[in-house]
Amino acid sequence: MADTAPNAPETAAEPTITVSQRRRAATAAALASSVEWYDYFVFGIAAALVFGKTFFPTSNAAAGVLASFATFAVGFLARPLGGIIAGSLGDKRGRKPVLVLAIALMGAATTLIGLLPTYDSIGIAAPILLVLLRLVQGVAVGAQWGGAMLLATEYAPPGKRGLYGSLVQLGVPIGVVLANTVFLVAAQVAPPSDFLVWAWRIPFLVGVLVLGLAWYMHVKIDETPEYRRAEAKLAAEERGRAKSPLRDVLRHHKGTVLLAGGSFMVNTATFYILLNGVLDYATRHLGMSRTTVLVATLLISTLQLAIIPLSAKLSDRIGRLKIYTFGAAGVALWAIPMFLLIDTASLPLFVIASFVGSLFLGIMYGPQAALFAELFTAEMRYTGASLGYQISAVVGGGLAPFIMVLLLESTGTSMSVSLYIIVLALISLGSIGLLAKRARSTSDSDDRAREAVGDQP
Repeated sequence: MADTAPNAPETAAEPTITVSQRRRAATAAALASSVEWYDYFVFGIAAALVFGKTFFPTSNAAAGVLASFATFAVGFLARPLGGIIAGSLGDKRGRKPVLVLAIALMGAATTLIGLLPTYDSIGIAAPILLVLLRLVQGVAVGAQWGGAMLLATEYAPPGKRGLYGSLVQLGVPIGVVLANTVFLVAAQVAPPSDFLVWAWRIPFLVGVLVLGLAWYMHVKIDETPEYRRAEAKLAAEERGRAKSPLRDVLRHHKGTVLLAGGSFMVNTATFYILLNGVLDYATRHLGMSRTTVLVATLLISTLQLAIIPLSAKLSDRIGRLKIYTFGAAGVALWAIPMFLLIDTASLPLFVIASFVGSLFLGIMYGPQAALFAELFTAEMRYTGASLGYQISAVVGGGLAPFIMVLLLESTGTSMSVSLYIIVLALISLGSIGLLAKRARSTSDSDDRAREAVGDQP
């Protein structure tokens, strides 16, 4: 069997879907993504500003930050596990129940981190418990993305899959804005001497509110129409034999999964470099104010609230891969100028550097949900899309801040980080080129592949 997963034309009758149902599902998907990423990102900010001092105390500041970022990376190692478990369940039992479980799991883990005693209180047990809860966060976010993405794209009306998928992608900048805002508020309500004592816990304790969203989705949101249409086929296959979406994906479509992961690698790595790595670099190496950098990151993240849906809407017209290629090429070209500007420690130049970098990331991120959904059929879409996304997250994003610190400490120049980004960009551009070639080979009979490359029916 060819190592691609084009969708056969779908001739079965569509379940009746009202405009209200579409909007409710899209809103729920966007909220689910936003709160999950908020919970995930507050850990990243705390890793840069807090955990090195409270959970990994050491006389060497760089060693403490490395240990903290290593804990941050542990969450990424767990994300493929979450994607595998959720993908299998989501393809066999439905998108909604798995998404609800992922949201509840993330809310519980985040709240418990806010209640953890520090190293001074319980010694080595503190970082061990922190790592375990970070693993739970990783499993939860690995499970969440595929469910939220499919809830939005499988409810999308014809010709608007990219736009609807972008609503889930908006969860990332919204999560960044919320995480930075709550940290800034926490820093303001407590004197500086108390920030490392108790104020840093406030952003984590907010995670308990996420459980309310999980309950709402369980009660108010219906299963996606594409999954309901596929249920009869899945039931028949299960009666005939034990069907495993994961086994089918790995046996027949692993090349598509790996190319999907490679295509997104530069985006996720550069994002976490700008979000977490640069926060540590700017405050510890360049002497910039913690509050100033957080405010700048917050304001820059709002840019993506406009860029992501615009690029996704454009991808509905001219194709996902064309937009993807433009964004990845932009990241590669901007990598060196970006750090030259950051190194000036000038706030206006820092903002310009991060602004342009985030612009290219947003251009890529907008159509990504729809693109990954279009790579796999409904029976294996949760599994395939989740695996592709989480592979890029582990290899690219999770280790990026850690690798950045290692590069800075070993080379003494930020240009090493720029070269790291450029190498990842070349991997992504190569993967995008191969995906485009595969999509063109199937576009004559496959509407989803046609949308990916921008060919009109």
